[in-house]
Amino acid sequence: MKYLFGPINSRRLGLSLGIDITPRKTCSLDCVYCECGKTSILTDAVSEYVPADAVIGELDDLLSASPKLHSLTFSGSGEPTLHSGIGKIISHLKKKYPQYKVTVLTNGTLLWREDVRDSLSEADCVIPSLDAVSDDVFFKLLRPAAGITPELLCDGIIKFAREYKGTLFIEVFILPGLNDNESELGKIKDICVKAAPAAVQLNSLDRPGTEKWVRALSADKLSEIKKIFAPLNVTISSRASLEDIGGQVFSVLKETIARRPCTARELAAYTGAGIDSVKKELADMVNAGTVRVEKIESEEFFFLNHS
Repeated sequence: MKYLFGPINSRRLGLSLGIDITPRKTCSLDCVYCECGKTSILTDAVSEYVPADAVIGELDDLLSASPKLHSLTFSGSGEPTLHSGIGKIISHLKKKYPQYKVTVLTNGTLLWREDVRDSLSEADCVIPSLDAVSDDVFFKLLRPAAGITPELLCDGIIKFAREYKGTLFIEVFILPGLNDNESELGKIKDICVKAAPAAVQLNSLDRPGTEKWVRALSADKLSEIKKIFAPLNVTISSRASLEDIGGQVFSVLKETIARRPCTARELAAYTGAGIDSVKKELADMVNAGTVRVEKIESEEFFFLNHS
């Protein structure tokens, strides 16, 4: 599959089929914490980066067998709302496969555009990110394409929230020393209050980020921050305890690592393969130079070596 990956056992979405509709690391932001690595094409230009009809063709081939899935999720290694055909793809899915929930994970930077907001209107769930409001924090943390500002981001999220009929969550990624102070968190909360999402999802680093100096926030600190957002409904995202989900093809392993680094245990859960088999395959891939290993907080994460 060229544009699809998984399904994977997502900690937030259940058994999720990934839909990746931009070339690798084509994004409107170059976030210091991004688990997919540094942005190679930094842009806010909306275009048909890959053929929408080809994506639809892959989806039809896979979904015609009525696989057991919880979500069809636009995500991957770039920003999905940069694709001008995302609305066409979502509309096709909702008309032909209404039994599946369609989810869009987005950095929210293009929601100020009416055409982008309209393109997401049929999705069941949209999860934009809101990590900073102040200029200094925004530009240091997110390193946006020219012309993208915190004002545009906040305005877009609020407008989308007022128009959208589906389920809206807002993800806030917290990094120590950047956006974990009361002043910045208060400003983020103010925007969340105006948007009134179903929930605010607090998150922090649990796998290697783009910049080596980026560090995770402690669970205790996240719990303290959760109180700041009261009375909003707030959840704390953390790596789930993953169990094998039998029946998945082993080729998912390489496809998944290609989009984000994973531990052997996560890959075992994603593929349904036994942990020993996964470790053996990973060792062979490391020896062949296909993947490399990096450690973060004593855990080994596997990265695909892109040629």
